[in-house]
Amino acid sequence: MVKNTKDEDFDVFGTEGALEEAFREEQKITIRLEMRKFNKPMTIIEGISEKEDSVESLAKNLKSRCACGGTVKDGKIFLQGDQRSKAEDYLRRNGFERSSIMII
Repeated sequence: MVKNTKDEDFDVFGTEGALEEAFREEQKITIRLEMRKFNKPMTIIEGISEKEDSVESLAKNLKSRCACGGTVKDGKIFLQGDQRSKAEDYLRRNGFERSSIMII
């Protein structure tokens, strides 16, 4: 694999990865359960303030991991059913700190 040597695309010191890691540790993520129409449970994950495409890919991976449907609206991830424990486990395994995740 050949790296692009443009100044704007090339990170010599690896600071971009370190900044992303530090940013993940500072977030306060809330995972909560809400009852919707016809008494259907919906898991809502909010507080992930990354790029929109990152939230989309995270939602796609969470839906696959939890084997459920879902969507992304206004920076929040909505998963069908009670997926609180699976979502927390997935987020912890992917670099989010346990102390930054609150389950309601």
